[in-house]
Amino acid sequence: MRQINFVIIFIFCLALALFTLENTEPGTINVVPGLQVQAPIAVELLLASGIGAVLAWLYGIWTHWQQLLFSSQQVRQKNVQIKELETKVEQYQEEVQSLKLALPPVNDSLAKDAQVITQ
Repeated sequence: MRQINFVIIFIFCLALALFTLENTEPGTINVVPGLQVQAPIAVELLLASGIGAVLAWLYGIWTHWQQLLFSSQQVRQKNVQIKELETKVEQYQEEVQSLKLALPPVNDSLAKDAQVITQ
């Protein structure tokens, strides 16, 4: 996948370079009312592409941080759920132990008969 991205970016940059070589005439950019900048169209295009690339990079970082925050929040929730389940397991184990102590002792002959029947 990285190679495909590289090829796409390379083709885009090559097309941009060829376009800038063909468009060297000056153009006027109206930044705000009353402020105009004159520069070759190639420079304007490179500047606009650079600003777009920086904004795309910042957006990528922003979404990555959002995913990290969301996943860490999920991990914390799962850890709380695991602790609750571990507590329940310990309670159930204690309950089983107390029930085993409350049961009357098993007669050995009855236990042998039960084993024979189950087999």
